[in-house]
Amino acid sequence: MKTRPVAPPAPIFAIPVRIYYEDTDAGGVVYYANYLKYLERCRTEWLRNLGVDQSALLRDPGIAFVVRHVDVDYHRPARLDDALTVDLAVARIGHAQICFEQHVRRDDEHAPLLSARVQVACVDAARMRPTALPPSLRSRLETPQ
Repeated sequence: MKTRPVAPPAPIFAIPVRIYYEDTDAGGVVYYANYLKYLERCRTEWLRNLGVDQSALLRDPGIAFVVRHVDVDYHRPARLDDALTVDLAVARIGHAQICFEQHVRRDDEHAPLLSARVQVACVDAARMRPTALPPSLRSRLETPQ
């Protein structure tokens, strides 16, 4: 029996990113690790857009989000002065984790330069051990934008 691949979730949030000289390597393309920073910024701004203050979460109830796993496909390079869009879609919200589908695209192109699946865990910040997402936060994250 053949199964069809499941389409990735539609992006629900995006931010612009401009490529500066400091982002590039000796070959003039974006250094591969910098893409992880762009993905992180997008997730942070998504939370901020939902009214989630990560500093407040750290104080009370004492939780933080940590990246547990990243699976990245680099399709094509970005270069100096490129205007990019970094987006995310929530693929799944679990008991103590959130899985994201994220992409980086040039503003004028549909095909992604990078595709990533990022698994973020909610942890008790004092013990750095997984902990459940607080119900009030979970409802905010699950509410369609």
